[in-house]
Parts: sequence; C-alpha cells; structure tokens
Amino acid sequence: MDKFIIEKSGPLTGEVQVGGSKNACLPLMAAALLTDQPLVLENVPDLVDVRTMTQVLENLGVRVTREPGRILLDASRVLGYRAPYDLVRQMRASYYVLGPLIARNGRAEVSLPGGCAIGQRAIDLHLKGLSMLGADIAITRGYIYTRAGRLKGCRINLSGPFGSSVGATINVMLAAVLARGVTVIDAAAREPEIEDLAGMLSAMGAGIEGAGSGTIRIKGVDHLHGASYKVIPDRIETGTLAAAAAITGGDVLINGCRPEHLQAVLDVLAEAGARIETGPERIRITSQLPLRPFSLGTEPYPGFPTDLQAQFCALATQAEGTSRVTETIFENRFMHVPELIRLGARIQVIGNTVAIEGPVKLSSAPVMASDLRASAALVLAALVADGTSEINRIYHLDRGYDQLEVKLSRLGAKILRVSA
Repeated sequence: MDKFIIEKSGPLTGEVQVGGSKNACLPLMAAALLTDQPLVLENVPDLVDVRTMTQVLENLGVRVTREPGRILLDASRVLGYRAPYDLVRQMRASYYVLGPLIARNGRAEVSLPGGCAIGQRAIDLHLKGLSMLGADIAITRGYIYTRAGRLKGCRINLSGPFGSSVGATINVMLAAVLARGVTVIDAAAREPEIEDLAGMLSAMGAGIEGAGSGTIRIKGVDHLHGASYKVIPDRIETGTLAAAAAITGGDVLINGCRPEHLQAVLDVLAEAGARIETGPERIRITSQLPLRPFSLGTEPYPGFPTDLQAQFCALATQAEGTSRVTETIFENRFMHVPELIRLGARIQVIGNTVAIEGPVKLSSAPVMASDLRASAALVLAALVADGTSEINRIYHLDRGYDQLEVKLSRLGAKILRVSA
C-alpha cells in the first residue's frame, strides 16, 4: 500500500496542467451502454475510479480500449445486465449504469453502491425518477432489480433534503434519452458535469435543452449513435491546486481549466487575500502569508463545492484569525479534522461548522486519509508542516487525482510516493 512522504516545501511556483474531470468522465463512460456504436472519450484522467468503471462496463460486455488520455468504448454487444457487489462497492458512481441498462435492455440488476464513507447518500431520488419513467423496481439482498418495457417520458421533480441530486439527475437523463415522448426534470442539478453529459448525449443524437439550469427538457429518440467527445477539466483538481498555491504563499499558473466553473472558490481565495488572474482556460494564483481569515458554506453548484471543503480547512490554518467552514451536504465530512489536529491545527467542531484558528505552525506527523478529499487536505497541510510528514492510505487520493504528487513536485513540492 502506497503512502506519501512530504517535507515542508517553500512557495510553489510555476505552471501546471489540469486533467479531465473524474465526476464528468464516469457518467460519460456509462452512456456508452446506450448505443451499439463506438464512443470515444478524450482528456480521460488515469484514475482508480476510471479503471473501476472500466471493469464494471467490461463485466456487462462492453469492449474497452485504453490509450493515454483516451478511451474507446464499444457496447455493440452488451451481454450482461448485472453489476455485482464486488465492483460496485468500490465506487458509488458504478450505479450510473442503472439508467442506460433499463433504457436499452429493459433490465438491470445493480448492487447498492459504495464509495467514500462521508455520510448518507440515499438513492431514493434515482429510483423515484426511474420508476416514474416506467421501470418496475425492487430492492432485495443488497441489489436493485429493475424491469421495464420502453420507458415513457414524464415530469419528474428531483428536489431532495440537501438540494438537487447530481447522481439522480444523471441517471434520469441517461434513461430518458431513449424514452418515448418528452421528459422534464425539475429541480435538476446544475453542475458543469451535468452540462457535459448533456453535451455528449446531444452529440450522440439526443434532444436535450436546459442543462445547467434547474429544469432540463429531454425529447426521447429511438436510437443514439456513436460520438467522439472531450471531457471537461476537473474543477476539483483545479481548486486543490489553487489552494496548494495559496497555502504555501506561492505563484502558480493553472492551465487547461475552466475559471467559470470555480467562481465561488475564487471568491473565497480572494477573501483570503490571494491575488487571482483569469483568462481563457487558465487561472493564476499569487499568495502571500499569512492569509486573511474567511468563511464559507458548502452548497450545490454554483455554490462552494463540498469536494473542496477539506482542502480549505487546511488552508485556513495559515490565515490570521478565525475562519469558519460550514458543511451542509454531508454529515460525516469532517473526518479530516482529527488528522489536521495531529499536525498541530487548532480546530473546534460545532455541529456542522468548524472554527479554525490561525496562523499556526504545523509540525510533521504520521496521518491517515479517511476519504478522497481528506487525502488532498492532508497533502496541503503537510506542505507547510515543519519536518517530514507521512500520509497513509493514499489509495483514496488515487481515486480522484491523476498523479497529484508529480504535478506538485514540478511546482517545487518535496513529495515522494513510496510503497509501504
């Protein structure tokens, strides 16, 4: 099992290239099940989650060809309808195969999902949407069993207790594109990954309007064809690299990104005192320490993303004063706090808010990652901690970051991956 050895680094400087979006790529891969023609994806990150989705699709009969940054998917002979527990438990997004399997084959058996242990993430909205489209659904022995004739379009409201559901919006979209008639999704998620899925489905021949707004209209078609499509840049990787520049007092140019996808994040960085310059597909972050204290609350897009909350908790340790971070999406997403405290952070948890006092002189320690984004937060903290830190269980990080240690090293970080 690999781990990171990180020495305190000086200010990060230089240029770095952002990879393709994990959260966009996975549903795009699942969409290959909707057509018997090849689908080619470009700008595909080399991630554990992408490899897991590859295994899920291959288990269903999809032929997958991987090249650096590129993947070809051929579902001309989809033979299977069952996504087993051994695969689905590794990654929650595996259940994205549910919608397209029902739409194309009329049958699916998918294990209840796994993924990071960051809180309850019920799938009731997914099942509600698919049921309203005409699928018969039963849950027994840990599996979702679905049967359907041709699905029929309808109006579906996907509002939930924590706002719009990205996953449910994706699954309903993937099913509705082959349904008879028109489907209208109210309270649809507005994330860029939803727009990217709509863009690719449209390139495959689907009729979709309104993606990126709260209402999506889908006119079903009889067949979809193949396409070639480029995955959008990863906004969470972009935000993590921006936070790395800020926490070290660095000067970093991030290339290949979409600044418009990160306005809430850039606003917080500006509040913290970082200087921000944006241009087409680039963001430059210039920072001086100590930072200024800031406050943020996680929200569905276009608000501050929950996937960057942990990293900004680390950032707050280097701000002069009290910063406050409120988590409104997942109830268990402060599991990084005890590990940051091991590094010397002064953090108090008050319900769903943390108060972080700074600036503090962090010191090295062995720490353990609890989930994907917590891993990144510990990396950022270790960059400014005196001495040499050891970060264990970085297999979490490999689910969502493509060679993060290589990119940080090119900016001057002293970070090494070793086999434990």
